This record gives sequence, C-alpha cells and structure tokens, in this order.
Amino acid sequence: MKILTTVKRVTDPDMKVKIKPDGSGIVTDGVEYKMNSFDEYGVEEAIKLKEAHGGEVVVVSVGPKAATKEIRTALAMGADRGILIETDEDLDSDAVARLLAEVVKAEAPEVVLMGKQAVDSDRNQAGQMLASYLGYPQATFAYSLEVADGWATVGREVDGGTSTKRVKLPAIVTADLRLNEPRYASLPGIIKAKRKPLDTKSPSDLGVDITNKVNVLKFEAPPARAAGQIVDSVDALIEKLRDEAKAL
Repeated sequence: MKILTTVKRVTDPDMKVKIKPDGSGIVTDGVEYKMNSFDEYGVEEAIKLKEAHGGEVVVVSVGPKAATKEIRTALAMGADRGILIETDEDLDSDAVARLLAEVVKAEAPEVVLMGKQAVDSDRNQAGQMLASYLGYPQATFAYSLEVADGWATVGREVDGGTSTKRVKLPAIVTADLRLNEPRYASLPGIIKAKRKPLDTKSPSDLGVDITNKVNVLKFEAPPARAAGQIVDSVDALIEKLRDEAKAL
C-alpha cells in the first residue's frame, strides 16, 4: 500500500504573533516554525497503515526550502521519502490543492492523509478541494480509520457527535485530534531521516499556475479584551448579562 501524507510549515502557535505596521502580514523575525499539528496526526496514521499493511509512506509539503525541516521530521517519525514543492509564494488553498493533485496523479497512492486544517490560516479547504480536483471520495475530520479490501471505514467528528463513513479507495482522509497519538522521532529515526530521499519540484515542473484566487488584503490584530467587572449581587449580574452583554 502506498500512502501519501501532507505536512505544512506553520508558525509555532505557542508564540505571540505581531502584525506588521502596514498590516501586510506578520513579523517573522525571531518567529519559530513547526509542523502543523493536525498534519502530525496524518503522518502518524500513515505510518500506522504502513506498519499494518506494508508499503510506503510519501510525505509532501508545499512551501519554502526551509520546509524540508518538517519533511525530515516526518521521515524521522517513519515515513519513507519526501517531496517538496518549493515556492516562496503565500498560496491560497486552491493553489495548494492543484499542486497536490499533480503529485497524487504521479504517485497514485491508495490513501491520501492530510490534517483537517492548518493552524495558521484555519481555512479547512485544501483536502476538500483536492478530492474535487481528483474526483476522489473524501472523509473529513477523522477520529478513526480502518482500511481493508479496497475500502476505508472512517469515524468522523461531526456537529453534535460522530458518524461513520465508508469510502472506496483511493480516497482523501483528513485527520482530527482523536485519530491517534503522534509518536516522537527517535534518535535512530532522526539519523536515518538524513539519508532518506527528498525530491524538490517547482510549480512549473508540475505545470500548475499558482495564481491565487483568494487574496488577503490586510491583517488586523483582534481588539484588546475589556477588563472584567465585579458585581455585588446575582441581580446585578443578571442585569449586566441581559442589558450590556445581551447574553440573556
């Protein structure tokens, strides 16, 4: 079985992000980057499928040359080889999906595992768009995954509970938090990762026009949270909730 999984290089969500004075983006000086947390679950599940069924795990990232770090992290966890689609452009989800579609066509994996969304943009679109471009079935927000006899049975997180979906392979599956517990890369895994193949391609190599369909006009920091108030009675609390907060 061949499993393709994607990783995105994102700013560390634990760091405080500053907006540039002109609102054109974030200040990147001194900012640390890491693998998108939802992608970690996708990588882990891909490795678990390989361990159960045999085969190969291919890791793909779209981003700058520095994103090789995140690919190497996935290789250290147990993936077999990596592909970097190198670009310094800030791409929208549609451009990313079109680039990934070309790689999937060339690699022909049985399963494509992705994080359900990126923690920097929170768009939750690339997986669904990729499925559309490929004509593949999709199962999003997965908390469980079983593969057998050319089908995937996926437990999904949905509003108000869970559901189960069965899709024919090849298919796109996007990972949610309860899917697994991502492993840490071992020292032997880190050493092996340095010798595993990592190919670099450009959007032009794939014949994809990466002109964005969605353009970000401006970044703004959220408004500062107002200070809390102390009230001296339940009646005063109810009055403020009803008349000021409009919560009742």
